[in-house]
Amino acid sequence: MLFSLYKYLESIDFPGAGMFQYISFRSGMAVIFALLIATIFGKLIIRLLQRQQIGEVVRDLGLEGQYQKKGTPTMGGLIIIISILIPVLLFGKLDNVYIILMITTTIWLGLIGFLDDYIKVFKKNKEGLAGKFKVIGQVVLGLIVGLTLYFSDDVVVRMESPADASTREIKTEQVEQSQETKYVKAPITNVPFFKENRFNYNSLLWFLGDKASEWGWVIFVLAVIFITTAVSNGANITDGLDGLATGTSSIIGATLGILAYVSSNTIYADYLNIMYVPQSAELVVFMSAFIGATVGFLWYNSFPAQVFMGDTGSLTIGGIIAVFAILIRMELLIPILCGIFLVENLSVMIQVSYFKYTRKKYGEGRRIFKMSPLHHHYQLKGYSESKIVTRFWIMGIILAVLTIVTLKIR
Repeated sequence: MLFSLYKYLESIDFPGAGMFQYISFRSGMAVIFALLIATIFGKLIIRLLQRQQIGEVVRDLGLEGQYQKKGTPTMGGLIIIISILIPVLLFGKLDNVYIILMITTTIWLGLIGFLDDYIKVFKKNKEGLAGKFKVIGQVVLGLIVGLTLYFSDDVVVRMESPADASTREIKTEQVEQSQETKYVKAPITNVPFFKENRFNYNSLLWFLGDKASEWGWVIFVLAVIFITTAVSNGANITDGLDGLATGTSSIIGATLGILAYVSSNTIYADYLNIMYVPQSAELVVFMSAFIGATVGFLWYNSFPAQVFMGDTGSLTIGGIIAVFAILIRMELLIPILCGIFLVENLSVMIQVSYFKYTRKKYGEGRRIFKMSPLHHHYQLKGYSESKIVTRFWIMGIILAVLTIVTLKIR
């Protein structure tokens, strides 16, 4: 919005208008605006939620401090969504395909989460939106993102540095070529730890021979659907303690912002031997808004929480993280970067599977953890909520550093 205004102001030599052409300036402004919106208007939204008596429904799980949370306003994810969208609309290039996909992701999952919270709060149904409808919504989003990335002419990558492009042949479908640079349109992503760190989803259809490239879009879209659904649900499961999902997501977001910046810069991309993704610099603006929104929300969500994000927020931030990583071709780093989400998810899967197995074998279900997800296990072991959250954040920082380091470990 303001970027379009900048073009007009620059044409009439308006002083300072040129600053809008710099990603660093627009990203900085996005962070500031998101923080201000989350902290200042967040308080107004909390009061509105309180007046509407939109409080958390608490189930008896036998956890310390559980009933103190009863009545705390939920659906606070609205604060995060608003704090992301307004700065992006102001400072982003709204005709950029990546920005369009991120805005679509934010609104789409925000609506699904809002509907789930609405059913829980206003319809007094603790189960909320049926799981199959959540999954259908996530699958549809995955289809939109996957098909757009595969078929849109605006989505290309450069696989080789300018110095190498004239001496080596790129054996993929070529979209644009010059004497200095080759751009390709193919379902290719970065692979950590390997020197020739390229993975083509078409290779999974090797048994089709020459027809693999014709059907590669199916594998790619399925991968996008799986990643989007898994990470979105992982964030949802992690949102069980004050500030846990919010702080963890902020750390992940900062890391993704760094990865987006180096992927959108030809010099850094060449140096780190990763794919240069044209037009992806705008994603830095989006992620800056995301960081500002989650940190600002943490002002009210830290222990003891004044508001919970609910599924409105948790499904949204998880989906944003997943789609963002896919757009910058870093989705294979998700198991490391989102290790907290992964472990939380696995703890539930292991607990449920083992309980069913032992009930079938011994006639009585047994548990590996005192309770799942994992953060509740530590609560029952006697750790305070704030200590658990802080230690999970520390682990998130370690995983973030490890993720960045993988760029140089080949």
